[in-house]
Amino acid sequence: MHFIWPQALWALVVLPLLVLGYIWLLKRRQRQALAYPSLMVVQQALDESPSWRRHVPPILLLFAVLAGVIGAARPAAKLSLPADYMTVVLSVDVSLSMMAEDVEPNRLQAAQATVKDFINRLPHNIRVGLVTFAGTAQVVQGVTNDRQALLEAVDRFRLQRATATGSGLLMALATLMPEYALDFELLIYGFDIEQFRGAPPAFTQRPPVPAGSYENGAIILISDGRRTTGPNPIAAAQLAAQLGVRVYTVAFGTPHGFIPGFEGRSFYAAVDERTLQSIALITEAEFFKAENAGELNSIYQQLSSQFALERGQTEVTALFAALSLLWVLAACGLSLYWFRRRRR
Repeated sequence: MHFIWPQALWALVVLPLLVLGYIWLLKRRQRQALAYPSLMVVQQALDESPSWRRHVPPILLLFAVLAGVIGAARPAAKLSLPADYMTVVLSVDVSLSMMAEDVEPNRLQAAQATVKDFINRLPHNIRVGLVTFAGTAQVVQGVTNDRQALLEAVDRFRLQRATATGSGLLMALATLMPEYALDFELLIYGFDIEQFRGAPPAFTQRPPVPAGSYENGAIILISDGRRTTGPNPIAAAQLAAQLGVRVYTVAFGTPHGFIPGFEGRSFYAAVDERTLQSIALITEAEFFKAENAGELNSIYQQLSSQFALERGQTEVTALFAALSLLWVLAACGLSLYWFRRRRR
């Protein structure tokens, strides 16, 4: 929690003064009891209420003043609230390794089915974009709320040679943040970790922001293989971190994925978990691992519920104002109920 007007907290110095004033009044009453002992005996005889009751209303009023001062400082806290607007861009690996049949019927068809379920499960206020990558990356469906168009785009996934994980991430960034006018060709052909020093040329006029601070969208990167071409995905992740974008990564497939008899050759298709873990770590997101369609579907369920709520700074002044009013009413109500009845 932080305060928009922290200067108002200086008013808290009044609280100990109020406590001292109340103690002074109690001692003054005791001195009056010593000066007029016979009258005080009569008063105590008429008082049937326990002695602690007289302290409750002042204590409640003290709490009311405390809540009022805190409210005057305009406190703000990070709360999970329904997301008013969010964009999710899915970047899906469609390299030839997705032909592996370690996930039935094969990785690609299993991924397509679970991506469709994920899209249908998302709240309708969340827009979705689709990117695929193999030797290069392409936008299969621009950001939209049209669920039918998205489902049809998933059916258009086609396998291609090579795996350019970095290109898939950079294309997803360009799709998520079109207002940045990202020079995709510059990044693809002139962007590598050895040359990465601060922001790349297309972003020199935009100062970096804290990783994970972008609250209007996120990227989900699903891959089943190891990068064989294109820009370094770690450098692409550092760019995403500078823009504040979280990149959730999913490693899909078993460690021994095997593609038999493709063009007269057979080869293994192992997942590069270390790189995907690093991407998620750099961007303050999460890494997931799925070895079958059921696990992938459960990951998408978790992500869909996570995207339905977004954490943001929300001013909670009204809460403290309500608490202050509640304690004032409680103090007045108890005073009337206990002490007015006693004097009848």
